[in-house]
Amino acid sequence: MVEEQHASRPGGRTARVRADVLAAVDAELAEHGYDGLTIDAVAARSGVHRTTLYRRWKTVPGLLVDLLRAGADDAWEPPDTGSLEGDLIAVNREVHAALTARPSVTQAVIAASFRTAEAADALTRFWEDRYARTALIVRRAVARGEVPADVDAQQLLLTATGPIYHQLVLLRQPMSRAEADHHARVAAATVC
Repeated sequence: MVEEQHASRPGGRTARVRADVLAAVDAELAEHGYDGLTIDAVAARSGVHRTTLYRRWKTVPGLLVDLLRAGADDAWEPPDTGSLEGDLIAVNREVHAALTARPSVTQAVIAASFRTAEAADALTRFWEDRYARTALIVRRAVARGEVPADVDAQQLLLTATGPIYHQLVLLRQPMSRAEADHHARVAAATVC
């Protein structure tokens, strides 16, 4: 009972252990992919004993699910450039940077999500959270009078970012940042 209360407390040793473990999961996944992600490798990299990992996360999929949950717990907000087009360009640049980083943990997480139902569910919840947060771009554009109030925020975001994921993840073809900017401009033009 004492451990449960301690584990739920924000900050402290429990939070540091989780942060260290998730940083190690992030790095291992980016460097070695899901097949190379092991409890032993995460323990070695994080400095957290493997029995702690087995007790708290139980499995490699458990580690991946918690990594995705942590992404939804962050304070990220979409950039505010002062215009719909500028905001979409800024988001596309973030997506482009995440998908073209070497190694790309974003691509590794997407690939790993196809390996277990738990990871797929966690990734779906992560994307739902990100789309909900990014809808702020449309609310700001509506408040500025740039777009009508009935603009479907998720559809607009899919229109802007979809080509980046399609080209870089599915087709595995290069895409320049200028091309990513272009897709944001096209999306903005469809509603302005």
